[in-house]
Amino acid sequence: MGLNKKSVDDLTNLKGRRVLVRCDFNVPLKDGVITDETRINAALPTINKLLGEGAKVILCSHLGKVKNGPNEKESLAPVAARLSEKLGKEVNFVADYNVTGEAATAAVAAMNDGDVVLLQNTRFRGAEETKNGEQFSQELADLADDYVCDAFGSSHRAHASVAGVTKCITAKGGSNVVGYLMQKEIDFLGKAVENPVRPFVAILGGAKVADKLNVINNLLEKCDTLIIGGGMAYTFLKAQGKEIGNSMLDESKIDYCKEMMEKAAALGKTLLLPVDTTVAAGFPNPIDAEIDVEVVTEIPADKEGLDIGTETAKLYAEAVKSAKTVVWNGPMGVFENPTLAAGTLAVAKAMAETEATTIIGGGDSAAAVNQMGMGAQMSHISTGGGASLEFLEGKELPGVAAADDK
Repeated sequence: MGLNKKSVDDLTNLKGRRVLVRCDFNVPLKDGVITDETRINAALPTINKLLGEGAKVILCSHLGKVKNGPNEKESLAPVAARLSEKLGKEVNFVADYNVTGEAATAAVAAMNDGDVVLLQNTRFRGAEETKNGEQFSQELADLADDYVCDAFGSSHRAHASVAGVTKCITAKGGSNVVGYLMQKEIDFLGKAVENPVRPFVAILGGAKVADKLNVINNLLEKCDTLIIGGGMAYTFLKAQGKEIGNSMLDESKIDYCKEMMEKAAALGKTLLLPVDTTVAAGFPNPIDAEIDVEVVTEIPADKEGLDIGTETAKLYAEAVKSAKTVVWNGPMGVFENPTLAAGTLAVAKAMAETEATTIIGGGDSAAAVNQMGMGAQMSHISTGGGASLEFLEGKELPGVAAADDK
């Protein structure tokens, strides 16, 4: 995994240079109002560094999945307004759905040193996500002299604004570097996977084994202890020959789970599975509804496992307390329900109290620790769920690979 990449600190003589920054402004919106500003705040250090050096800063990002074509609900206009407040200067938002059309070209041409332009949602151009995005990549590069990728949450996608643009920037003699947020992600996740301080404990939860096949396989070779929770644990329990009632089961992955248990034993690694389970008659509907639960060591035929049990929570917390490095991806149960959040809370609490390096791999795990008010006590919370998973799988991320080597 190429980690020795040039960063924004390697860019020199920036005064007057046009720098295109790919940010992750994929923020949650409700009725046009941003409900979580974490990703905007995470982009500020890189933007402020470039502004401080007198660069002309051109920002771009996607927002949402944009399944039904360009629309105002997925416009970056609310981001531009909030960003203007945070930077204390006007961010010139180019509302053109073409993203890199005449409006963008004119806005960039009119920039003074230290100005900021924000382009429209990159996914409004269908070419962003396709293999034939060369034209869009070229148009993005035409606006700039150098390129900074600071969107870790998109770095696992070989999109035009993430990887494609770098070839065009290189062709015109510019630099492609990573921003401060990307650098932090690479430093924390890279060190955890490639050179962890031991004991190294990895915790995997979430719904399906299928989503984490390669992560389980890769982490078993890297970590000392692998903890399995969440819906995926029941397929492992089934592979052990245990009854799991109506719990989530990935039937096609039972043999895979057996293989992983055998691999752990052969490598001398500890693989921890639930020793008790919090069960209910069925999944809560709505998800945060009151629900009657009990903790059992054997799951009855008519019950469904929805969280790890109290003894399992203690077992997992003890493993965390003895670690020097902990990586966690995926909740232990249906954490959105207060009654079924106990297992996830126990793991979060143990991580908050340890002196180990603690890394949260984005997605639901990040939502859980933030919801529980423990985010500030973690060493690092990744901004990219899918990207951090692929990193933990040992995959090369296009957005990282495309940056210039030191």
